[in-house]
Amino acid sequence: MTIRLVTFDALHTLITPRLPIYVQYSQTFAPYLGVLEPGRLRQSFKVALKQVQKDQPAYQGNSGAEGWWSEVIKRTAIGAGANPQAVDSSLPQIVPSLMERFSSREGYKLFHDSLPVLRRLRKMNIRTALISNTDTRMRSVLEDLEITPYLDPILLSEEVGIEKPDAEIFRLAFSTQSIPMEMQEAVHVGDELGSDYDGARAAGMHALLLRRAGPESGGEHKEEGENLQGVQVVNDLWGVLKWVEQ
Repeated sequence: MTIRLVTFDALHTLITPRLPIYVQYSQTFAPYLGVLEPGRLRQSFKVALKQVQKDQPAYQGNSGAEGWWSEVIKRTAIGAGANPQAVDSSLPQIVPSLMERFSSREGYKLFHDSLPVLRRLRKMNIRTALISNTDTRMRSVLEDLEITPYLDPILLSEEVGIEKPDAEIFRLAFSTQSIPMEMQEAVHVGDELGSDYDGARAAGMHALLLRRAGPESGGEHKEEGENLQGVQVVNDLWGVLKWVEQ
């Protein structure tokens, strides 16, 4: 069957932090909390993010994305050894600074292959879309990085109230297409085995798991001891193009 639609995850698939997230947090924390140990900060961010994602999926809660991220930032700082009172008193300065930083090219950059592959797929008359478990700031990031025109629709979990791996968020990518198509005529590309690969497969799409090689492989969402037997893996977005062509 011919592929007519390619949907992409955002973070660690099309875009990546300009510096590791824990480094950017450290830079923002330093004037208020002092310099926190990088290893502890990195681990603390991972734990805080996982906890808040579990407690409040799809950014649900009374305070929206800013309140959601405020909780991640607070837990990250305290978990890395910062003084809890100092964290509480400085959050009103730290949170807006980090929210703004990760709303543009200041916090993120494109992978080298993102724009060329999106352009190539368009020339092949293959539609491209975005499905991301992120908040609405991702729209301003994509606009600042100048790839919004290549992605239709852009589905963000905060806006639609659904997160991958829920099949419904994958189906939404089809409901907005002007040409009717089957789920088997689409492939989803992302770096998370559960949310991206398994979610898309369960929804009836093809799926490719992205595992970048070399220095670019650091940010991908990998679970300890994950079993990739039988999983279709690509090492970059050129691999996606090759798979689609075949």
